[in-house]
Amino acid sequence: MTTCLTGKKTYPSPEIAEEALIGAWVTFDFRAGTGPVAVYQCEDCGYYHLTSKGEMNEKLAHHIAEGKIRRLKEADQWSKKFRK
Repeated sequence: MTTCLTGKKTYPSPEIAEEALIGAWVTFDFRAGTGPVAVYQCEDCGYYHLTSKGEMNEKLAHHIAEGKIRRLKEADQWSKKFRK
């Protein structure tokens, strides 16, 4: 994986970064106003990073509004239980 002088994780395309953004919301419990909400292209490395600043990514907002994040989170929790 490529490294960035910012120390942030890098993603090669906006689509992959967007999937990582949604994955973060499925994996972690973010409270209102916390956690990453968008992706951006870094001026230092040219790759994409997640950010907690700015407007919420449209796809993420749509997934939250439709309950998809909640359903994916629940499926992930059940999957972890069955792996034990």
